[in-house]
Formats: sequence, structure tokens, C-alpha cells
Amino acid sequence: MPILCLYVDDVIFTRSNLKMIGDFKHIMMKEFDMTDLSLMSYFLGIKVIQGDDGIFLHQRKFAVEFLKKFKMKDSNPVKTPIEIGIKLTMEGDGQTVDATYFKKIVGSLRYLTCTRPNICYAMGLVSRYMESPRQVHLQVVKRIMRYIKGTTTFGLFYSSSKKIEIVEYSDSNWGGDSNKRKSTSGNCFMIGNTVCLWS
Repeated sequence: MPILCLYVDDVIFTRSNLKMIGDFKHIMMKEFDMTDLSLMSYFLGIKVIQGDDGIFLHQRKFAVEFLKKFKMKDSNPVKTPIEIGIKLTMEGDGQTVDATYFKKIVGSLRYLTCTRPNICYAMGLVSRYMESPRQVHLQVVKRIMRYIKGTTTFGLFYSSSKKIEIVEYSDSNWGGDSNKRKSTSGNCFMIGNTVCLWS
């Protein structure tokens, strides 16, 4: 089955049948002013490394620049993005922090979730406090940044294995939000050993 991805003026087309790819390119180039960049190596800041064994996607360059921009490039790495069992509230501990600064950091970290599903839960948690962040919320964000510092080479590897099995995992915590008593749920779909869809 062919796959076509569009983003504003960028197009990704993939298919195992090389003739079909050639035909599609020919039709598109007749209709639109296009440039064929051959095998994809970057897309929207995501590095794409293609090999015989599969495709690896990562955002190392963005992560390094992000840490430098927010003065965390020399921070000590940690092994997990968030402390186990942490409970945050709107009131939080400490003084309020600049909401604009907080939103810039959280927005940049959100972009990293494109290839880093392992930070999604932590990002969902801190995103709740963007309107009036406190010092405790900023400390949690800085912990995520310290985790990124130690894992800049992490990404997603999609194996070219012929054995494809789709598996879904899901979990919930009922009423875990201390302020509004809302539940948090998450799920991920795996193709082989790689996450392909998560929330």
C-alpha cells in the first residue's frame, strides 16, 4: 500500500514498488513545480537515517540546540524524565515563574515528542500548568530537560523486518489530577518493536 504524507508544501511518498514511485513522481512533476530530493534525510527538523535494516528517526540536533538555548547544556543528566509518583497542583510550591518563558520551554519539549514518546506523559503533566506556572512546575520541566541531555541520541527505529505484528498498550489513572479530579489515560500502538502511534 502506498503512503503519501503532505505538510504545507512538502510531500513524502513511499512504496516498495519502484515503478509506482516513478510514475507518481512523473505525474506530480507534470502538474506542479516540484523538486525531487531523492531519499529523505531531513523532514521538519527530524533526521531520517535509512538503511537496509530499517529507518531511524531522531531529533538530536534540535535537542542539543534546545538545551543550549535554555542554558541546560551543562546540566547533569537523569535516568527518567519525571519522578515516580509525583503529584502537582495548580497552587504548587514556590514563587510564580514567567509564564512566557515556561511556555517556550514546554512548546520546544512538545516538539521533541515527535520522535520521543517516552516523554509524552511528563509533557502532558507539565502542560496543565502553563497559564500560571510555579517554581515546582519549572523544576519538573528542568528534570525533563536533564533527561533529554542524557538521551539526545534516542529516537524511533522502524525495522524492515517482514514479520509485522501490531500491538496496542493502554493504561489509565482514575482521578489522578489533584485539581480537577480528571483521569489521565495513555496508549501506544506498536508495529513490531517500534511505537508508531501514541497519546
